Amino acid sequence: MSRYVSFRDFDWVLLALVLLICSLGVVEIYSATLHTKFIGVHLKQVYWVLGGVAIMFAMSMVSYQALIERVPVFYVASIASLLAVAVFGKKYLGARRWVDVGGLFHFQPSEWVKLVLILAVAKYFADNKGEGDPQDIVKAGALVGIPMLMVLAQPDLGTALTYMPIAIMGLFLGGMKAKHALVIILIGALLAPVAWHVLKPYQKDRLTTFIEPEADPQHKGYQLIQSLVAVGSGGIFGKGTAQGSQTQGQFLPVPHTDFIFAAFAEEHGFIGAMGLLLLYFIVLMRLIQNAQTAPDRAGAFVVMGVVAVLAFHILVNVGMVVGFMPVTGIPLPLMSYGGSSVLFMFLALGIVMNVRMRRFVN
Repeated sequence: MSRYVSFRDFDWVLLALVLLICSLGVVEIYSATLHTKFIGVHLKQVYWVLGGVAIMFAMSMVSYQALIERVPVFYVASIASLLAVAVFGKKYLGARRWVDVGGLFHFQPSEWVKLVLILAVAKYFADNKGEGDPQDIVKAGALVGIPMLMVLAQPDLGTALTYMPIAIMGLFLGGMKAKHALVIILIGALLAPVAWHVLKPYQKDRLTTFIEPEADPQHKGYQLIQSLVAVGSGGIFGKGTAQGSQTQGQFLPVPHTDFIFAAFAEEHGFIGAMGLLLLYFIVLMRLIQNAQTAPDRAGAFVVMGVVAVLAFHILVNVGMVVGFMPVTGIPLPLMSYGGSSVLFMFLALGIVMNVRMRRFVN
């Protein structure tokens, strides 16, 4: 390691905040699975977090410029991994999203593709240094659009949607003009009916049910109604860990993954939920601060790409839980149970640390 790169420049405050959120997640996963067949998975989450921290430190030691130079190789590998899912992937609940790795665990390639896209978009705009003209929009759109369509075909609408903020952030920072943004919005509105017909029936149900879940409370609207009941029943201070009636009574669906925020709000109330959101807000602000001190344009784009994905995950997951957004299956970062999601976040944070530790390198 160069004498100019030292762990003294590591963002220890950011790491402490992230580990605090992860700890809250582990406790909630334990509580949410206490009386279910998933009991004990909180220990697996601890292993994933510890593994993620190790990967984060390892990633912080590899120059992000070197990673960006190898983006073409990573991009081809990401496309190949998505093709592998289509051919060898394990099908679960009607979707083929995971690859069995030696019988040890199931790997979801679409998660690590986010990281590749963050690097790819950063490289494109750092090398191009354009002004966000139509050519940039088309190329950046294609760069993100190809893997996005492949993930949609799995089908995995939730993960595919998380690729969009990477492209949007890149175009925004790349200087996209307002008139071009309006044209994109107009084209999107015109193509919406076509996209609607391409969606699977259950995906259409998810996009429409959140408007009026009471129309089918026993089936299509069940998840959202139970989530709203759980959040509301938590009151100001909550019912206490492992004391939530909706969570412990198993009325709340998948409380350790997609609806973990609802379980947390029921057991820790409005105060706890706001405290958790404040932690996320501080993490985002800390990331933006690191982007501002990045040594070059590429580094700033990489960090802001991580900000875009993290903010999108939080916005959609929390919005879904409280009925402001459709149920899309997007996990709450660092809280929801899942190895692929946890490892992606720590890999992304490792690159952020990488950029920060090199901010004084000439």
